[in-house]
Amino acid sequence: MQRSTKIVATLGPASSDPDTLKRLIQAGVDVVRLNFSHGTADDHRKRVATLRECLSGQGRTVAIMADLQGPKIRVGKFAGSKVLLKAGQHFTLDIECELGDSDRAGLDYPELLDDVEAGDVLLLDDGRIVFDVLSVDETEVFCCVRDGGELSNNKGINRQGGGLSAPALTTKDMEDIRVAAELNVDLVAVSFPKSGADMRLARELLQAAGSNALLIAKIERAEAIPALEEIILACDGIMVARGDLAVEVGDAQVPALQKRMIRAALQLNRLTITATQMMESMISNPAPTRAEVSDVANAVLDGTDAVMLSAETASGRYPVRTVEAMARICLEAEKTAEVTLHREFLDRVFTRIDQSIAMAALFAAFHLKIKAIAALTQSGSTALWMSRLNCGVPIYALTPDIGTRYKTALFRGVFPLMMHQYEEMDRDQLLLDAECVLIENGAVRPGDLILITVGEPIGKSGGTNTMKIVRVGEQSEALATGSP
Repeated sequence: MQRSTKIVATLGPASSDPDTLKRLIQAGVDVVRLNFSHGTADDHRKRVATLRECLSGQGRTVAIMADLQGPKIRVGKFAGSKVLLKAGQHFTLDIECELGDSDRAGLDYPELLDDVEAGDVLLLDDGRIVFDVLSVDETEVFCCVRDGGELSNNKGINRQGGGLSAPALTTKDMEDIRVAAELNVDLVAVSFPKSGADMRLARELLQAAGSNALLIAKIERAEAIPALEEIILACDGIMVARGDLAVEVGDAQVPALQKRMIRAALQLNRLTITATQMMESMISNPAPTRAEVSDVANAVLDGTDAVMLSAETASGRYPVRTVEAMARICLEAEKTAEVTLHREFLDRVFTRIDQSIAMAALFAAFHLKIKAIAALTQSGSTALWMSRLNCGVPIYALTPDIGTRYKTALFRGVFPLMMHQYEEMDRDQLLLDAECVLIENGAVRPGDLILITVGEPIGKSGGTNTMKIVRVGEQSEALATGSP
């Protein structure tokens, strides 16, 4: 049984050497994440070059995602690099402070003075430290510590309930988009979008830089929840970024929001990545906790396209073992995933021929116990539509386009394979070539029943209009004998 749910692994100091990268690829990584919050452009260039060298001869498709930093609202640095705050003490955030102490800290976001007022709650260091805002003047935010602890350099600040005015795309992000385009990445993730307009701007900048990478919106602001459908429609997929989202809306709301977001993305034919602390304990331990196993499995059962690892693979002690453990959990969860095609079809309206062909293929594949679905695709759209519903049959995206090959690596239940360009090819020969590709890659054997979708005229993007069910081997016999 092949694993349908894809694994995204973040590259970092623990996973950027060639040996570890090769082992991660063999362990089952489908997408590598470049975290633009850390490292320089040259660091990312080196990692991409090393990855592509490691992939040579491996026979696997591993896509690359650039994850933009976005606006980071942080405290400044402290004289001793950290301070200990106690509940009940007063503490000041001061835009003019250069080096903090136990009474005050610098602030790298002057706009916070306009965004908060007395009575607001500020959450620092992912909510580990909580401040109540007492008052605000022209340069300072005066607070009382509600929940204390150790506060160190450059820790992040959130406002409970959201409402900070920082734009989704900073000057740094705009430069990083150009770097991502230069590296020819397959996906770009935008941090902290509040609206569809944020994602449309990101796409304009990406296209202006010469890239047609898939665009992923990271849902991590409270303001993004009311605008969820608008944001989804403006991008190619979303990331359920549970860390900052939990800080802003409260951790108890996140599980239900996760299910809602995945369901909405599936219904709107978009991708989903579930992220943050999925295997957190494996940063320092060789095995996951039972809670982490359940968390990953539940994301799989929710229908997410991918589950993501952050520090676990970037800086953890066991990056390869973490990927291996996650792969095992995904496989076991998929064995129990319910096929609900009949119910899903009742709630959908198909207005396009190519989309209708994709849905008909799923229905036929499920009822006829098809061994594999082969979607001959230029853009990957047919494979995407098929992957939105679980029919229990693997989908192979057969494409002559190298960009499409890597983009489809994130699609749940889709396995990309390369075919040569087939613009002028006879249809029967094309279908025979598709069979051969499936056989060569061990997907099917002679005698298996397969379903092929293709567009006519051959080679036209977005033109899937034909579905054919064949038994592997019969096509070659028909061509040899001249039978129709």
